[in-house]
Amino acid sequence: MKGMLEYSQGDTVIHRLNPLTKMLLAFLLCLSSFVSSHILMAVGIIIINIIVAGMAGIANKAFSLLKTLLKIGLILFLLQIFFIRTGNVILDLPLNLYITDTGLNFSVLLVLRLVGATMPLVLMLTVTKMSDLTNVFVQKLHIPYKYTFAFITALRFIPIFENEMNGIIEAQTARGVEFDTKNPLKKLKLVLPLCVPLLISSVKRIEGSAISAELRGFNVRQKNSGYKKYNFSGRDYIAMTASIVTLIVSSFVA
Repeated sequence: MKGMLEYSQGDTVIHRLNPLTKMLLAFLLCLSSFVSSHILMAVGIIIINIIVAGMAGIANKAFSLLKTLLKIGLILFLLQIFFIRTGNVILDLPLNLYITDTGLNFSVLLVLRLVGATMPLVLMLTVTKMSDLTNVFVQKLHIPYKYTFAFITALRFIPIFENEMNGIIEAQTARGVEFDTKNPLKKLKLVLPLCVPLLISSVKRIEGSAISAELRGFNVRQKNSGYKKYNFSGRDYIAMTASIVTLIVSSFVA
């Protein structure tokens, strides 16, 4: 998915939520995906994620993410469904392979849980500035700035690395390399050699970022160094209450 974890500008009610509220909302939605063993509830969690994305004006990114996760989930589905031998056989296949009702239910639920647990975190990070997330972790959760900076920087570099790789692929495509092949093995063979220039450019970028952080007073940063305050408002309490209710309902739906 292109643009993953890149901040999407906006002034929606989701954008205006406290960054800590967004992370709590994402965490509780992730947890809700696992506490319920009912397929319809897992589908409901995915629908909630899409609704939240629509409220934030990033529905297109949500559907793109959903499509990517379903492709990954399809691989897990095929691996799981043939390895679970318990339950009643509903489809007998050659080579001593068969599909059971237990295996089918578990495999479908596994894919839905993967989607439902991954979407909220990615979507919330898409509508949250990394600087705000850093400040709120330090101010509200009292996490040392060095650890918060390391975690947020790792997240910040994901879209940067993605853009770097896209640039390298475009340069190779201009030289006649066929990256548009539909053969996954051939495409993997073409992409793997590009990891070396990506690694080299990444190391240079990390070194530059470290120097920049030191020049901006990284070692003297304190809890109260940030000028922006992150207070909770009514919409934050409504969002937290809704996410807690979703978790409670999921835990009762067996």
